[in-house]
Amino acid sequence: MEILFNSFLLILATEMGDKTQLLALLLVARYRKPWTIMAGILVATILNHVFAAYVGEWLSLQISPMALKWVLALIFFAFAAWVLIPDKEDEPKSQNKWGAFATTTVAFFIAEMGDKTQLSTMALAARYQSLFLVTAGTTLGMLAADGLAVFYGEKLLRRFSLKLLRRVAAVLFVLFGVSILLGF
Repeated sequence: MEILFNSFLLILATEMGDKTQLLALLLVARYRKPWTIMAGILVATILNHVFAAYVGEWLSLQISPMALKWVLALIFFAFAAWVLIPDKEDEPKSQNKWGAFATTTVAFFIAEMGDKTQLSTMALAARYQSLFLVTAGTTLGMLAADGLAVFYGEKLLRRFSLKLLRRVAAVLFVLFGVSILLGF
């Protein structure tokens, strides 16, 4: 349960204000099909995070436990700094005939490549060595954060600043890094 919860919480916080959350808001504004957009996010996230978790789990078997501990802690500290840098809106460039589901799936899969959430999924899988639980937790975290954008985006932005949300995510990354170094 700890793996699922930690994976969920970290990705939920990381995704707040991220370019893919902004992309979700743009897609729902364009297509006005929130459930179709969420289905596309689900498919793209599962594909992307299974790949990331597999790579992270594989890497954990290739590196000594002490080296892995330091590498993961440094990665989480770097993510804490990275998450403080605002993302720009990442709208699909052209009008297309794919429809809401295909556009969302492709746009999200591509937008997540090399993104903080994908790299966080790799690091979590390397730490916990549990492909299924990490993927489930990170996918649920993505769906929760992007679901907020899809269903409540405009209302949330009036209540909480993206700057505050990024700071909360940065604190969570630091806490994960420290917990790795302390052996929790």
